Amino acid sequence: MSESIVAQIQALQRMTVGQLRASWIELYGEPTRSRNRVYLWRRLAWRIQELQLGGLPATAKARILELDPAAFGRPQAKAGFRPDQRVVGTSPGTTCRRDPRLPCPGSIITREYRGQQLRLQVLADGFEFDGVHYDSLSEAARVVTGARWSGPLFWGLRKRTQRT
Repeated sequence: MSESIVAQIQALQRMTVGQLRASWIELYGEPTRSRNRVYLWRRLAWRIQELQLGGLPATAKARILELDPAAFGRPQAKAGFRPDQRVVGTSPGTTCRRDPRLPCPGSIITREYRGQQLRLQVLADGFEFDGVHYDSLSEAARVVTGARWSGPLFWGLRKRTQRT
């Protein structure tokens, strides 16, 4: 690696989050939503090397596209959508962005809570409980309990982990 690349990366490590965000705009041509300093400097260090050394070879990009055609697409910013989510087909010819940990649309999630059997229907665009539409599992859990809950934990899609 050339001296100028090393010097640029070392300069990134000394920058504040605001300075890193400004550098992001210069190097990527768009603003970032992140305010995580370590994430920003690592991605900027990668970008500096990519621009000066050429990035991935065309053969590697072709292989990635062969394995996952959507790999180089960027997810659209949408409330409640995280980058680790992926596109899942709901029926032939249609796709929607959903968390891969969720059951397929049309599924019914049942849970017993305080002696009542609760039934939550999974929809393509959210959830339905007692005829009311909710955007998230946590929102539906909050209505049921009156308290803030992790939706996947309350509805039994995730188990509580033991702390050691």
